[in-house]
Amino acid sequence: MQTIEEASRPGPVRQAALPLLLAALLALTACSGRGGEGGKKGEDKDDEPPPIVPVEVVPVERGDVYAVYTGTAALETDADALVVAKVGGEVRDILVEEGDKVAANQVMARLDGDRLRLEMERAQANLRKLEQEYQRNVQLHEKGLVSAGAFEDIKYELESLRAAYQLSRLEYSYTEIRAPIEGVVADRFIKVGNTISPNDQVFHVTDMDPLIAYVHVPEREFRRLSSGQSAELVVDAIPGAPFAAMIQRISPVVDAETGTFKITMEVPDPTGRLKPGMFGRFNIVWDARENTLLIPRVAVLDEETEQSVFVVADGVATRRTVRLGYPKGSSIEVVDGLTGDEQIVVIGQTGLKDGAQVEVIRRGATTSQPPAEDAPATDG
Repeated sequence: MQTIEEASRPGPVRQAALPLLLAALLALTACSGRGGEGGKKGEDKDDEPPPIVPVEVVPVERGDVYAVYTGTAALETDADALVVAKVGGEVRDILVEEGDKVAANQVMARLDGDRLRLEMERAQANLRKLEQEYQRNVQLHEKGLVSAGAFEDIKYELESLRAAYQLSRLEYSYTEIRAPIEGVVADRFIKVGNTISPNDQVFHVTDMDPLIAYVHVPEREFRRLSSGQSAELVVDAIPGAPFAAMIQRISPVVDAETGTFKITMEVPDPTGRLKPGMFGRFNIVWDARENTLLIPRVAVLDEETEQSVFVVADGVATRRTVRLGYPKGSSIEVVDGLTGDEQIVVIGQTGLKDGAQVEVIRRGATTSQPPAEDAPATDG
């Protein structure tokens, strides 16, 4: 039999269970401690003031804005002439070359005109002879020595010879090939010594100032455009150099198939840098507003029903609902919602709450660009 002392001794199984029990008690105590600490920290966190948000601000600026319609078209010449020979003959002289400027009616080439000159002289001699005979018949007719019928016949013959002489004179003048318009010689198709026939092409003359372009505009823009409106042309071949343009005329008819109407743009170019065939973009100004409020586009927070910005005053950011107008480069017009004296948040506004404490870390300035760089209100 076991004694009481032997029965109270822990056996092997009980000795193995004790360490496990102690480990569980320590783990439970640690968890309770951490929970207490977490609760205390949470209570301390709730008591802390909200953090100050760093932001960058810019002042509201003032400037002019423009409503612009943008359309593309290729440049063409307003006046263009393909010069042809009116009489045949051998090319004796060429007086102009490609690229030369010519005035209207300027002689560009001469043909061999000996035969036509002789025909003109013969017609002139016949005319003089008949004029003398006519004068004698006038005197005889006054004396009644020539019948009225014979006198009328010689009168009609005189008129016929005069017309023949004028015709031969005109034919002879065609041996001098003249420029029909003022412009530039674009092409020369003949050489000295060539024998050409009537209606053969000899020169191509084009008037390059002003140049024109035909822009096809959607019908919804019809009421916004009118003749004389100013515009700017930007050409890919000459970057960074906008050219002045204007609406020369507007077609009163809308094409039913395309839903567009045609406007003719005029582009003066006294420098001669623009060439026919160049492709460009026309920015047509159809409305302008002066001295309006401008803010950077990046400052605007777009929502489904409204646009807003954050205004900073005395270290507090306040949300303002704004109504926007025309864009201008990287800025945009504010029609309503600002007075013009505010500081607008441009960096840090995402996630910012109304009434939040902020710290201005940088003050910048808005940048407005000229009308040539304006983003168009409508686009073709």
